[in-house]
Amino acid sequence: MIVDSMNWGLAWPYYLGALVLGYLAGSIPFGLLLTKAAGLGDVRNIGSGNIGTTNVLRTGRKDLAAATLVGDALKGTVAVLIAWQWGPNTAVIAAFAAFLGHCYPVWLGFKGGKGVATYIGVLFGLDWRVGLLFCAAWLLVAFTTRYSSLSALVGSLTAPLALWYVGEGQMAQLAILLTILLWWKHRENLRRLLAGSESRIGGK
Repeated sequence: MIVDSMNWGLAWPYYLGALVLGYLAGSIPFGLLLTKAAGLGDVRNIGSGNIGTTNVLRTGRKDLAAATLVGDALKGTVAVLIAWQWGPNTAVIAAFAAFLGHCYPVWLGFKGGKGVATYIGVLFGLDWRVGLLFCAAWLLVAFTTRYSSLSALVGSLTAPLALWYVGEGQMAQLAILLTILLWWKHRENLRRLLAGSESRIGGK
């Protein structure tokens, strides 16, 4: 059922449903749940205190870090794909809500991850080509600089440009908003990058 052509009075329950669905899916803290299940304690007590892939990797468990990456990405993809059955507007709402849920989960006092994997996940749900472009940009920058944060910042800039190029104006506007939020979540990393003190991938 496509609800985007309905008037607001009929469509708003679907939009609200997409919002709730996206937020609840996005707020699942895979990094925290997986490290606790593995007997490693609370991942928020080590490294950056973040619940994302990079901090999980600091436990020394590459398998848990990989699982966190996949989980954080898939929760965004799944939320968007479910919401797609009601139309592109609901998909966009679910994508935004999933990103917010990851970054600001109510269960963790609104202190979540930085959103990179979930951003990539929602992009794959909206347009897989743009998701691949983000990944390619991340890998290129990571390979040449070994800065994970810089890779994410550069990769996030490709999404709104690519979506605009393929004619998805509404999704491009969403990507602009997500990119701004991602840069805000990486503001400390950005300061360290400018100061030359940011840690590199594989560094101590």
